[in-house]
Amino acid sequence: MSDNKMNEFAFLEDFSTELSNKKLIFPTSVAATMKIRKALSQLDISNDLIARIIGSEPVLSAKVLHLSNTAAFNPQARPISDLRAATMLLGFAAVRNVAIAVGMKQLAENKFNGNLATQMDGLWRRSLRVAALSMVIARTHTKLSADKAMLAGLLHDIGKFYILNRAHHFQALFTTDKILWDLIDQWHASIGSAILEDWDISEDIRNAVLNHRGYIPGRGVKANLTDVLATADFLDAHFVAENIDQLDWAAVPPSLLLLGVNQENIEKLLQDTRVELTMVMKAIS
Repeated sequence: MSDNKMNEFAFLEDFSTELSNKKLIFPTSVAATMKIRKALSQLDISNDLIARIIGSEPVLSAKVLHLSNTAAFNPQARPISDLRAATMLLGFAAVRNVAIAVGMKQLAENKFNGNLATQMDGLWRRSLRVAALSMVIARTHTKLSADKAMLAGLLHDIGKFYILNRAHHFQALFTTDKILWDLIDQWHASIGSAILEDWDISEDIRNAVLNHRGYIPGRGVKANLTDVLATADFLDAHFVAENIDQLDWAAVPPSLLLLGVNQENIEKLLQDTRVELTMVMKAIS
C-alpha cells in the first residue's frame, strides 16, 4: 500500500471513529463565532436578525436546527427546517447559549496558523457567498424555502471544513497541499453528507450536498434544492471574478436552464446576492 493510500485510510478510519462517537464539533471561523455571540447579546435584536446572524456560521446553524428538533424543545416532533422557526421555538437565550458553547469549543480546539488559517477563512467566506446565492435563487426562481436553500449553501462544503480541521491533527500524514486537496476533492461530499445525517439535517439538504457537483436533473422534473445549490456553486466563481459577461451560456450546467437563470436576469440575481451578503456581514461586524 502506498504512503498516500495509508494516509487516506488512517484519516477515514479516524473520521469513522469520530462519527460513531458523535464527536464532530469542529472549528470553522472563531472570529466569526465570537462576533455572532456579541451580536446575539443585543437587547432589542429581532428574530429575523438573529436568524440572519446564525445563518452566517455553518456549524452554529446546524446545531440550532438540531436542537429545535429534539424532544426537549419540540415534544410534538413538528419538523423544523429553517432558522427563523428554530429561533422562535428555542428562544433567544437558548440560541445564545448554543452560540457560546460552539464558540468555546472552537476556541479550545483552534490552533490554526499560516496557510491552514487562510484556507479555513477562505472556505468560510465562500460558504457565505454560496449561501447568499442559493437564498436569492430559491426566492426569485422557485417556490422552495429560501431559508432552507441558504442553509444548504452554508453547509455544502462542511466536509471540507472537517477535513481541513482534521488535517491539523494529521500534519505528519498530509505533507503537501496536493495530498491534502486530493483527499478533500475525493471525499468531502460523502463526508459532508455523513456529518449532516449525524446532525439530523433534512434529507433534501443532504442530497444537495452529496450530489450538486455535476448534477444533471431528470427530464420533466421540477427544480429542487440540488438544482439551486448546483447553480449557486457554479456561479460563485464568476461572482467573485466579476466576469459573468464572459460566461458561455451554451455550456452552463442544466440546472441553470431548469431554474430559468439566464443572460437577461443574471445581473439582477447577482445584485440581490450582493445585498444579502452585505446584510450578513453587517450583522456580524
